[in-house]
Amino acid sequence: MTVPFSVLLPVYRGDRAERFRAAFASTALQQTLPPDEVIIVRDGPVGPELAAALDEVRATASPRVVVVELARNVGLAAALSAGLAACGNDVVARMDADDESLPNRFERQIAELERRGLDLLGGGMFEVAGEDSHVVGRRIPPVGHDEITRVSSLRSPFNHPTIVFRKAAVEAVGGYVEAGRMEDYWLFARLLHSGAAVDNLAEPVLRYRVDEGAYERRGGIEQFRTELGLQRMLRAEGYLTTPQFVRNVVVRGTYRLLPPGMRRPLYRRWAVTPSSGEVATPSSGDVPGRDVG
Repeated sequence: MTVPFSVLLPVYRGDRAERFRAAFASTALQQTLPPDEVIIVRDGPVGPELAAALDEVRATASPRVVVVELARNVGLAAALSAGLAACGNDVVARMDADDESLPNRFERQIAELERRGLDLLGGGMFEVAGEDSHVVGRRIPPVGHDEITRVSSLRSPFNHPTIVFRKAAVEAVGGYVEAGRMEDYWLFARLLHSGAAVDNLAEPVLRYRVDEGAYERRGGIEQFRTELGLQRMLRAEGYLTTPQFVRNVVVRGTYRLLPPGMRRPLYRRWAVTPSSGEVATPSSGDVPGRDVG
């Protein structure tokens, strides 16, 4: 018997209604193994088009859809915490409002999570851009405990929108905590430090959309300060040694301060496998997905 699971999907005023509809359909309606419930967190007021889209999916008969409405925009970490509290199942899958899951995503991930008794399982992603969802790259995560641990001392070892996890394991380490757009990395580090059983599927499980502002948001003096704060937390947690802390401040801090035009090629060389240029088709189980920071 398949274990019941929830999907946790936050939305905010910057999300586009048509992309949210596609994300919901790909995750809730077009899966070979559909979720039992979808918990949507509306992070503050939204425009009329997105509000109408939320009303549409709320009327879905199956799976069960719950919209958690927050009166003001509180940010991703707090929104995810509110949504996680509303999840009725211990197994939870993350999803974002402008990605599209591949049709057999949950059939593969839930089976692997259960078979191996994992606390968290991530996957690869196709990056897509433009209105035609043109594939521009592929993000292949580290696979296996040793490689994940090695990579995690320098950068996040999981693609956040791809993960499925056990709610109890995440809550045991304090859940999502605000860390200036790096709440996912901070959560993953605490899970690894606690001895949680984790892994990745190398194969893509979703299409991840890259927009024009992605590289601008990864840099600047505020992101440098956020980066420095995160590295201090990792060091205080005992997750990083002093030499690793110094290395990260130099390497990651310098990256944050580079002009966007220089950050883009460095990031793509570091984290993304270039694509030959296919077009993502939602109906294709082994074809295309987007990018993360």
